Amino acid sequence: MRASKYDPLKRFLMARKDSRIPMTFAEIERILGRPLPASARTHRAWWSNNPTNNVMTYAWLAAGYRTAQVDLAGERLVFVRAVENAAKPDKKEPYSNSVAASKALLSSSKRPLYGFMRGSLRIREGVDVTAPAAPEWGDRAEAEALRPLASTLEKEREDC
Repeated sequence: MRASKYDPLKRFLMARKDSRIPMTFAEIERILGRPLPASARTHRAWWSNNPTNNVMTYAWLAAGYRTAQVDLAGERLVFVRAVENAAKPDKKEPYSNSVAASKALLSSSKRPLYGFMRGSLRIREGVDVTAPAAPEWGDRAEAEALRPLASTLEKEREDC
């Protein structure tokens, strides 16, 4: 396997045992021995944790970390240790490991939500969050959506 230009960051992160590693872009560049691409400073998506995003993403995921609190203006971020049960990314089948990581998160007892509400709510085991809360709402919405069509058809019948 060919060495990546981001291997120095991977080795740095693998050597650390911290659960959170705050870093500046300049510190990352010192570790890499080269500047980050311009897109790293202008596109938040460059720092996403999608294993198919770019080679750099694979470096921190393979080291067992995820990015968080990315501040493009301040040029800093935090590497956070990934879930212990999550699979390491695999370059051959990146999505299969994403699914494995997602299953590991969902099988945990905490059931984290995302965004600013993360950690404030737990979903009881066995609850299907995709099921309608009240099926009659769907029937009512359908009737309301069809009401203008029904009145148009009624008017056409009267005209005949």
